[in-house]
Amino acid sequence: MSNRPWLTRNLKVVSAVSFMQDAASELLYPLMPILLTTVLGAPVAVVGAIEGIAEGVAAVTKVVAGRLSDRFRKKPLVALGYGLAAAGKVLVAAANVWGVVLAGRAVDRLGKGIRGAPRDALLVQDIPVDARGRAFGFHRAADTAGAVVGPLIALAGYELLDHRLRPLLWVAVVPAVLSVLLVALLREPAVERQGGVVSSGSSTGGGHDVALTPAYWRVVVVLGLFSLVNFPDALLLLRLHEIGFGVAAVILAYVGYNLVYTVLSYPAGVVADRLSPRTVFGIGLLVFAAAYAGLGLTEDHLTAWLLIGGYGAYTGLTDGVGKAWVSGLLPATSQGTGQGIFQGVLGGGVLVAGLWAGFAWDGDGHLPLVLSGVVAGVIGVTLLLGPRRA
Repeated sequence: MSNRPWLTRNLKVVSAVSFMQDAASELLYPLMPILLTTVLGAPVAVVGAIEGIAEGVAAVTKVVAGRLSDRFRKKPLVALGYGLAAAGKVLVAAANVWGVVLAGRAVDRLGKGIRGAPRDALLVQDIPVDARGRAFGFHRAADTAGAVVGPLIALAGYELLDHRLRPLLWVAVVPAVLSVLLVALLREPAVERQGGVVSSGSSTGGGHDVALTPAYWRVVVVLGLFSLVNFPDALLLLRLHEIGFGVAAVILAYVGYNLVYTVLSYPAGVVADRLSPRTVFGIGLLVFAAAYAGLGLTEDHLTAWLLIGGYGAYTGLTDGVGKAWVSGLLPATSQGTGQGIFQGVLGGGVLVAGLWAGFAWDGDGHLPLVLSGVVAGVIGVTLLLGPRRA
């Protein structure tokens, strides 16, 4: 422990909470497109729309919750967020029409939007900037370990329950509730407020808007543009189903994706601390480009397995690294606001991506996958070779 001062109590608690919640979420997620299209009879466009709208709800909420978390206590917002996520999973489990699934996903993502920025602000508490890559990497690894366990539970349950999806949806509620209970272990120090608002304490002497620097906004804009082609993973899983993957194979592919994501998250954070988050993120976008374009072009199952693993590498290289990148551009008093806007912009982009990709799917997803891969590749090259101002 002495040589890892960044491994704080809050980081460990947040990681445990995220592990449980992600086990619940990812138990459901690989089943969702199959539930919607085969059990509830929804068209493919609805799959993209539901996931896009759900992410849009989270996006708007993240911006508001981020600002609130810089002004009021963060722990209650985190608890509320995880509580709503559990309630959303109950709605999905009870759904008999796709509209109820939409409502459940919206409530779930509303919870995600509320908890994200205040959770990440508590996570970086007492962690120096030059160790935040590994801190966020550790958290993402724990979070995604839940995303490995969840689908494995789904696969085992699918076989044990004679290929019935409905009972599995209720199993997901259990770890979701446990994650809410674990939030009680988080610590939040008392803060001084002026007129009900947390004092900025920035070197500029200004408020929260002044603290959000041009370097911060450049990163938000560039990664926001990328998010417009980063459509929900449910459509990737649907692509696998369309090229001949059965339910069990789709779940195992999703496990493989999350396993690669888990293994790479912490090393990616360490490398980002030593080199730069921008470099690691740019490499991640090139991997994304290859994975998306490849999945759009191939119908070979072995190739698809490898490409899904590549997609997991992209996420491992970018998820925690992106948050660490933004965190390093923000003062302590604006962590919630800055993370909320950043995550909100990315979620809004995923909303747009889910809508256009769903409507452009046209049976096999070839066009949206290849188009997204090309755009991501251009942005990745720009990050690696362009002027370095952030």
